[in-house]
Amino acid sequence: MAAERRVGVAVDFSASSKNARSDSALEATGSPFIPWSEFSDPVITKRYGVKPDPETLDIVSTAARQNQVEVLMKIYWGDPRDKLCEAIDQIPLSCIIVGNRGLGKLKRAIMGSVSNYVVNNASCPVTVVKHHD
Repeated sequence: MAAERRVGVAVDFSASSKNARSDSALEATGSPFIPWSEFSDPVITKRYGVKPDPETLDIVSTAARQNQVEVLMKIYWGDPRDKLCEAIDQIPLSCIIVGNRGLGKLKRAIMGSVSNYVVNNASCPVTVVKHHD
């Protein structure tokens, strides 16, 4: 029997990324696993301070249904570089997919690149999806 494969997809709902959490226990460990079917519930999303966009909800719902996979959400607060690498080891993930905002070299040097950090520090394979206008 093959080992269970867990693929992580890092998603930043940009409107909610500006909100800071003050609950230190949740900040340290993240939310519990939330079944995808519950993630569109406004009570759940409000509880964790996220506001997923309808397009993302639709894409994930369609992909889960078509591929017959179980989708679970886990929300982390804090520096995404550290939290993504922690999640890889804590969950644990077989691989992770992260996006790239397409920053230029100067902005990337000043602000840092989450995807670059994860590629260089993750303990699993990382796929970076480049930003396209």
